[in-house]
Amino acid sequence: MSGIAGNDVVTRQAGVLPGEAAHDALAARAEIVAMTQATHDAALKPRHPGGLSHAERAALASRIARLNADPALAEHYDALMREASASAEVERIADPAFKGSGRIAALIAYTDLASTRPKDAGPGDIDALKQAGIGDADIVRLAELNAFLAYQIRLIAGLKLMREQG
Repeated sequence: MSGIAGNDVVTRQAGVLPGEAAHDALAARAEIVAMTQATHDAALKPRHPGGLSHAERAALASRIARLNADPALAEHYDALMREASASAEVERIADPAFKGSGRIAALIAYTDLASTRPKDAGPGDIDALKQAGIGDADIVRLAELNAFLAYQIRLIAGLKLMREQG
């Protein structure tokens, strides 16, 4: 028995196969793998999404993956976006060249900053979200989504590196 199901996003995206050192490392931490998948599900498809729809969350996640040069992970989030019946405007969020307007522009600006230059984020960036009509609870949800993607992307990259090095 492997200890991991292998159908979680991280294992699939990293291409981890039974018998590899990366698989053994994940199997030894099966509880963390399960918690990582549960966090993915909670961040992307929560029962109560608040003011960030499932489609918007998936679009922002796809954008973050693209900004971090992970097109395969972006495709995963594109599929979630389609599953959530995203509107054409929401689908555009996934394109790093799209800047949007109003509320969408504020979500994008914060996401781009948090996912590429997190040290540069400050109180003014939170104020910009509030000025765009985004409430405190949704700002927390957005920060959680960004934090999860940062973790997930780095974990996948680390596993890919382990696989390359044998």
